[in-house]
Amino acid sequence: MDNQKELYTNLTTLLNCKDNTVSGEHFEVMAHKEYEMLVTSPVPKNLEKYYKSKTYISHTDSKKTFFDKIYQAVKNHTLKQKLLLLNSFKSGSKSVLDFGAGTGDFLKICKNNNWQVLGIEPNAEARENAVKKGVHLKENLLDVTNQKFDVITLWHVLEHVENLKSTIKVLKSLLQPEGRIVVAVPNYKSYDAAFYKEHWAAYDVPRHLWHFSQKAIHKLFLEAEMIVEETLPMKFDSYYVSLLSEKYKTGKSNPIKAFYRGFLSNRSAKSTTEYSSLIYVIKNG
Repeated sequence: MDNQKELYTNLTTLLNCKDNTVSGEHFEVMAHKEYEMLVTSPVPKNLEKYYKSKTYISHTDSKKTFFDKIYQAVKNHTLKQKLLLLNSFKSGSKSVLDFGAGTGDFLKICKNNNWQVLGIEPNAEARENAVKKGVHLKENLLDVTNQKFDVITLWHVLEHVENLKSTIKVLKSLLQPEGRIVVAVPNYKSYDAAFYKEHWAAYDVPRHLWHFSQKAIHKLFLEAEMIVEETLPMKFDSYYVSLLSEKYKTGKSNPIKAFYRGFLSNRSAKSTTEYSSLIYVIKNG
């Protein structure tokens, strides 16, 4: 498991969480004190089977359920915000690699706005959906050779990566000297995470192998000689995550309660900066 053995040592159990999406199995969420990060244990040997569900929304364009419709509406709004962020970077060229590209919507909007695009997506069904949008994706990060990018994006992807430290090094090797990596991940130090505890939907065990704090992201990328240049909130995530968390906790959607918790989470984060999800803009150090 590459050079990250220290991420699996000196762990203490914090929570016992259920896989609410596929298997119904329970997994430990364990705390790593030095990195201020949580780790899912055990890691299933056949992790791929835990993604095989028609309800796993990031691999489809489904609008069948209430949660699907909310997810797709939020996604359409945030796509524009993500593009604005990339366009704010001052660079001579405009090339982007999206790692974990899903069904290709982000790359499609980038392509339509004069970015040179390439994406990585392991899931075959998601890649097929992307092709229908004119976006062709590679299956594996190691398939990308002899290329450098101005921006590499990971929109809620880093938490899924098995070989965390080696993947960060590979991403750095694919970056232009003045390029940036943009990482969006859930934040287990948010108000909604503390409120919902083991029912917090963003734990999403076992698909989410890692659960990051701001300190963890800074430390992991600093070890790869990269620095966090900017940290930005993803304010819609608290509402969507709270909707799912209410369902996991009570068996009912409870949208009013969920939106209230999402509101409280964002209000709390105004002073703590601990939003439900955060975007990190990272540069070569």
